[in-house]
Parts: sequence; structure tokens; C-alpha cells
Amino acid sequence: MKPEDNHLLETIKSIFVPIHPAGWMFISIFAVVFLILSLISSIFIWIGLITTTWCVYFFRNPPRVTPIREGLIVSPADGVVQSISKVIPPAELDLGSGERTRISIFLNVFDVHVNRIPITGSVNKIHYKAGKFLNASLDKASEENEQNMIKITTPDDNTIGVVQIAGLVARRILCDIIEGQSVKTGEYFGIIRFGSRVDVYLPPEATTLVMVGQRAVGGETVLADLTSTETSRVGTKH
Repeated sequence: MKPEDNHLLETIKSIFVPIHPAGWMFISIFAVVFLILSLISSIFIWIGLITTTWCVYFFRNPPRVTPIREGLIVSPADGVVQSISKVIPPAELDLGSGERTRISIFLNVFDVHVNRIPITGSVNKIHYKAGKFLNASLDKASEENEQNMIKITTPDDNTIGVVQIAGLVARRILCDIIEGQSVKTGEYFGIIRFGSRVDVYLPPEATTLVMVGQRAVGGETVLADLTSTETSRVGTKH
């Protein structure tokens, strides 16, 4: 293959990324509905094209390059770091009664919504909790919204909590892993439709390496390090 042909192939791959299987049903519904409506009026052709294209875009599942050094905790989702705070984890996660650092990542409707495993380990517990559909950017969404809680224990016996939280628009949380399953950093484990939040409860000894307002990339951005001796990072917007 010529170098220019290889470059063209890579460019095409970067544009036409894989689609999460959960999205094909919605994409088909959008396409069929607006195809029918377009027979009524030509204006629906453009509306249908835009909305169907957005639906395809929403369910994209782009490949990621995941750092695999031991002790790194990567972001389970794309989005903006909404808050970093010391809180007591939900009792359902069995992470103890002491405070832990919680990193909350807010996903808007244009972010990739496929969720990824933050660290290699074993899934000890999964707990689904029915709830409200408040705006996921609100702090009380961590307590009141519909959510799916996952506890992961690393080979070194560190425990981490990952919570998928439905938002104002999101009405469905999908989780493709089961209790007792071994998982690896960066692997897919679920998706939330259509705007949401993911909370990560860090081990007490973890050093936070992201800041509020920073954009995280699921499966790539390092949220924290279990082996670092540096202090947690702070920053300012420019």
C-alpha cells in the first residue's frame, strides 16, 4: 500500500468511527420516521437528515489509547470535570464510612457516552438504584437520580467506586459487566443515554491529577495515581 493510500485510509477511519450496538435501534427509528415524514413535506428531509446524523454521532464509539501503567486511574467517561470533593460514598458501594475524593464528570448530549473501566481489577458489586432525572450537573443528582453503582477491587486490594448517573435527558443506563468479572483499564462496560454524569470514588491514598473545569477523555485522561508522591493539582482557567 502506498503511503498516500494509507493516509487516506486512516483519515476515513478517523471520520467514520464505530457505533455502539445500543445505538442502531435508535438510528433506524430516526431514519424511518423522518423518511415517512419526508413524503408529507420536503422540509422534513432536512430535519430528518440533521437529527439522524446527530443520533449516529451520539452513539459513536471511537478507539482510545489507554495508559496501562500500574496505579493509574483513567476517566470512565468523556466530559467536563464538574467537581472534585471529599464526600462519604453511597452505602450501597461498601466503600466504608470515611470520606473519599469524588470526581464528578458531566457529559452533555454531544459527548461520547460509552463508559470505560477506570482501572484493572475485579467487579465486586453492582447496585442499580431507581431515582429522579434531575439535571446531572446538580450536586444532588449524585444522591437523587437514577444510577448504577459499581465497586472494583484492584489486585493490590484498593477499592474504587464508579457510578453511572442518568440526567435530565438521559433515561436509560446500560451496564454490560457482571459481579465477579475481571476487567481491564479502558475496556467498555456500558453507555448512558442521552446526557448524564459519572462519579468516581478514589482510594484514600490516590493523588488527584485533574482539575475542575478540565475536559476528560474516557479511557485516556488520567484522573488519579495510586503511586504518585506529588500533591493534587490545582489550576486556573485562561
